Amino acid sequence: MLLLDTDAVAPEHRVSAFRAAFDQASVPCRIEHLGPDDRVHSRMNLWQFGRTSVFTTDATGFRLVRTPQHVRLESPQVIALAVQSRAVGRFSQYGTDHVVRAGQLMLNDLTAPYGFSWSGAGGSRAFQVPVDQLGLPTEVIRTAAPRLASSPLHDLVRDHLVRLVREGDALAADPGAAALGTATVELVRALLISVASADARLTDGIREETLLTRVLAWSRRHLTDPDLDAGRIAAAHNVSVRQLYKVCAAGGVSLEQWLIAERLELARAELGAPSGRHRSIAAVAHSCGFADPSHFARRFRAAYGRSPRECQRAR
Repeated sequence: MLLLDTDAVAPEHRVSAFRAAFDQASVPCRIEHLGPDDRVHSRMNLWQFGRTSVFTTDATGFRLVRTPQHVRLESPQVIALAVQSRAVGRFSQYGTDHVVRAGQLMLNDLTAPYGFSWSGAGGSRAFQVPVDQLGLPTEVIRTAAPRLASSPLHDLVRDHLVRLVREGDALAADPGAAALGTATVELVRALLISVASADARLTDGIREETLLTRVLAWSRRHLTDPDLDAGRIAAAHNVSVRQLYKVCAAGGVSLEQWLIAERLELARAELGAPSGRHRSIAAVAHSCGFADPSHFARRFRAAYGRSPRECQRAR
């Protein structure tokens, strides 16, 4: 979704338009333009992928300063993983300064003060994710932030984010947009764990504190397997079934109901996709991990208030 294109705004209103668009997409901060106000140029986009979003900015030089006062004013529990697409970014947070060159990733904790700027024409693409969805301890996030380039996953995650932006309109409008956001969170989580795990002090803590996150991520990748159950999940993570249920209960997750809900969401997306409109309901049920089409149909109606066939024909 296009938030701002200053080519359509009178020069004397571009600064205020820039600030309004930025406030809509991100968190409060001080914005300083590094040039005459009447020469400000910017184009911003914002796409939603479930609870996550992608926010892009292409603009003439500016500086963002988020102060402790801004944090006290509004501090959503969100981090942003950004790709610098043009110009050289200069980023400061937690008392450390970073130079972010084109093609590099930068992690910005929006719950804390920071400074960021670039000179001349530049661009950034930021994936914004709630901290609770990321499911990592604060120490892991802060440890990983300055070391992203050291991970073998750096380029994979960067290229994925660039692709999200390149096809933003189509991907955000797709029935699978929320699932795509979830998959992107898993990539970001893998990147941060990859970096932070190099710190021996954090290794055991990461494994213990991210067990539920790893269980859910692994289970999502195997939703289409009809034999996916607690025993198989526990074995894949080297824990007992009892420990698995204990971890799920501590995280407020009913494993069997969660699996059904995830499979139903997968089926709903498939029924709404062009490739799913001509498939039999039984085939869709089976491809989404349901062994019994009748059970699938009952659970689908209970969850969404209409039958799978009605959902398929409504698209």
